[in-house]
Amino acid sequence: MRRFLWLPVIIAIGLFACPRETRAVGQSEDDGSWTSEFGVEEEELSATGRNPYFILEPGYQLVFESKRERLVITVLDETKTVAGVETRVVEERETKDGKLVEISRNFFAISKRTNSVFYFGEEVEILKDGKVVGREGEWLAGEKGATFGLIMPGLVLLRARHYQEIAPKVAMDRAEIVSMSATVKTPAGEFKNCLKVEETTPLEPGEKEYKYYARGIGLLQDGSLKLVRYGKAEKRES
Repeated sequence: MRRFLWLPVIIAIGLFACPRETRAVGQSEDDGSWTSEFGVEEEELSATGRNPYFILEPGYQLVFESKRERLVITVLDETKTVAGVETRVVEERETKDGKLVEISRNFFAISKRTNSVFYFGEEVEILKDGKVVGREGEWLAGEKGATFGLIMPGLVLLRARHYQEIAPKVAMDRAEIVSMSATVKTPAGEFKNCLKVEETTPLEPGEKEYKYYARGIGLLQDGSLKLVRYGKAEKRES
């Protein structure tokens, strides 16, 4: 028997459909224009694959730097079952002034049918002097009312709006594609025809962040952090 999963995404022709009422997202600052439901068959999801803007292949790595921070994102040769789905583990290691301040393990799966990448949650360790002092932002689909969201659609359309996470009172990130032709300069090179994504959350009304993505590479810039290297993973940092 096929199992259908209902998740907060917006994809393909649904991007231009009339806004659907959000399902119990339970937050203010939502006018109903953010798509929050989509049916997907469990067997179409895979822990490995490649979206034009999001690569889920073990060993792929992105390295970012700003004046004081460094972020290393690595697709691990490791999976985790979340809400009954085998997901790929993507590790993020953030350092500030040379000290490790956060490690997160993020869980993603990609649709073999649509090439959309879905986000199933994260485990978080916030560090101080080498010790875990918090787990702020941690959530898993299927627990405490949380459900998984869309991190990158297989077909990207301008002004598409969708939830990336639905974890009430913890993580409610949502994204709007505001440009498909941005030019981004980074230490890793200059990239054209990039996606510009505006991220907001009803948990912090009025706050906005921007991320940029390039085809065949993935994330280029997150706030002040800019890409300095991409490709095969380098030796894991301590």
